[in-house]
Amino acid sequence: MLYPELFKQLESVRWDMDKDIPWDKFDASALTDEQAQTIKMNAITEWAALPATEMFLRDNRDDSDFSAFMSIWFFEEQKHSLVLMEYLRRFRPELVPTEQELHDIRFEFDPAPPLETLMLHFCGEIRLNHWYRRASEWHTEPVIKQIYATLSQDEARHGGAYLRYMKRAIGKFGSEAKVAFAKVGVLMASARRTAQALHPTNLHVNKAMFPNDTIQSKLPNPEWLEHWLDKQIDFDAVWETRVVDRILHNMSLLMEQPFKTVQELNRFRKSLAVPAAAEPLPT
Repeated sequence: MLYPELFKQLESVRWDMDKDIPWDKFDASALTDEQAQTIKMNAITEWAALPATEMFLRDNRDDSDFSAFMSIWFFEEQKHSLVLMEYLRRFRPELVPTEQELHDIRFEFDPAPPLETLMLHFCGEIRLNHWYRRASEWHTEPVIKQIYATLSQDEARHGGAYLRYMKRAIGKFGSEAKVAFAKVGVLMASARRTAQALHPTNLHVNKAMFPNDTIQSKLPNPEWLEHWLDKQIDFDAVWETRVVDRILHNMSLLMEQPFKTVQELNRFRKSLAVPAAAEPLPT
């Protein structure tokens, strides 16, 4: 089981909201209304760990090890929402999300293949790590800069934990896991060619509610995410390339062969799918 070891590792580096956030360094003159509004939206999106955890537990009922790890992931992700709300409570109380605004993003996700979902969230952690690093650079107020830097480190560690479970899945399921991971890897590493960033926040997850079936669509301002990325933190092609490079690097480690481009990863995916497609149908 990976859970006991991951618990010890993550427990040893867990930050304390009172002791490790320099609240006394707050500089009111360095926080704009525009920046404060983005913190509110971000606090709500982080609350989406709640429906995501419900999905993980439902779709991984046969995997108690991974389900136990959700206790760590859920705790730390909800803490992200909490620290952002605490920042607002202290310095911009009129912007603290209401309970209804938080509850609005809690809706049921359709069942999905666990392996694909695992890879999707692994890539999501890589992307969030980079988004939050960029957010820390964009913000001018010292306390929120430190908060975003702290959150980015958490997301990197979560990605590392997911990678451990992905390695375990390859050991258990072989080519089935490789195909699932490569398929989602190609999708998530191709984001630069799509109209919007690909992340669990803005992917459709409930056919019955379409098109209002994304976390983003449930926000008080559904257009916030793209505006934040494009106009505020300026997550440009250079930063997007860094995300893609990290995905390809980790896929290279996972599959034990180098992938320098998305095209190479896609060719590998197709090579895995060929033998299965060539198998004769049962008579």
